[in-house]
Amino acid sequence: MGTLSERILGGSAGDFVDRKVDRAYVHDGTGVLTLMALREMGAHVVTPARFHVIFDHIVPANTSLTADLQSELRTFAQEQGMCFSDVGNGICHQLMGEGEVLPGEVVAGADSHTCTLGAFGAFATGMGATDLAGIWASGATWFRVPETIAIRLHGELTGAAEPKDVALQYVSLLGMEGATYRAIEFIGTGAATIPMHGRLTLCNMAVESGAKTGMFFADAVTTAYLRGFGKFADMQETEPCTYEREISIDLGAVRPLVAVPPRVDTVKNAAALAGTAIDQVFVGTCTNGRFEDLARFAHIVKGKQVKVRTIVVPASRTVLERLEREGHLGTIIRSGCVIGPAGCGPCLGAHMGVIGKGEVCLSTANRNFSNRMGVGGAIYLSSVATAAVSALNGEITEPEADDVR
Repeated sequence: MGTLSERILGGSAGDFVDRKVDRAYVHDGTGVLTLMALREMGAHVVTPARFHVIFDHIVPANTSLTADLQSELRTFAQEQGMCFSDVGNGICHQLMGEGEVLPGEVVAGADSHTCTLGAFGAFATGMGATDLAGIWASGATWFRVPETIAIRLHGELTGAAEPKDVALQYVSLLGMEGATYRAIEFIGTGAATIPMHGRLTLCNMAVESGAKTGMFFADAVTTAYLRGFGKFADMQETEPCTYEREISIDLGAVRPLVAVPPRVDTVKNAAALAGTAIDQVFVGTCTNGRFEDLARFAHIVKGKQVKVRTIVVPASRTVLERLEREGHLGTIIRSGCVIGPAGCGPCLGAHMGVIGKGEVCLSTANRNFSNRMGVGGAIYLSSVATAAVSALNGEITEPEADDVR
């Protein structure tokens, strides 16, 4: 018996274990570095069918240098027989969450938000490019089994609150270093009320508290979601175990929150920031670019016009196609928003949607560090609902329950 991460990794907290990696992936940025490290090792790729190369960060390429690097990595991945996803297919974490990752798997990604995939009851964690090169060469790696912090959820979300607000709340409670090299497990009766898109959001932000991963136990919600992709998995039962620490959150008491720059753990009620002028709203990313997020955004802005430039980027081509099929894409466009290609978009300030010195962006992303989206700009983080009503008003605005119904 043990925590979920202990059970998957096969050791007790503090143990060092060698484990086969079930799935590993890189993106266009880290993949270039991983390829360099592999060549320096003089190694070759084993079991390429388990490894994914996903172009999502600077897509389409913004300079000749970027295009050349992507061309080299693209050719390598295809020649090796690796699973390759090109421009416009979507963000690596989202694509791996569309029927790829299964409960109980060990997943390594060359991106810190790989922890997103712990939503499926997998041990998913980010690593550096050299570590990923080692996995390409051997199919395995080592871990120190982490201690685990439990976040016990009670009740259900009410009003205009969303899982993103819960994520901001737990990060504020833990602090940005409060869960360093820990696993976070979301447990309690309230966990079952969180839909899969919300679980992905909660696990995505685990690394913002320093955590190695965030995890939900695979349950009926998980297995139903995976069946939609033709995948069948067993549920994971909780067992008596020892948590290093436990935090309790009453979902019914959660209200719309906003993280104030330049720290993710500096969180205030959206109402307390009402009237703060904004220059840009960005809706999307691996945190909140899923269909349910963007459909909710479309519902709020339908028949209205945004007052500031608003960039909406779906997390994957599948999300984009469904938005178009169900009429939400047209609604978003008619409201005055700009639609970006499926991918990371402005999130890291490398391509599209960069803000200028002194400008303020309200974003549904996961980080608001200084200069992240543009030198001298300021980033506030919020839920989709808060971003939508704020875009309509041109200033930070607290959403009401009627806005999201």
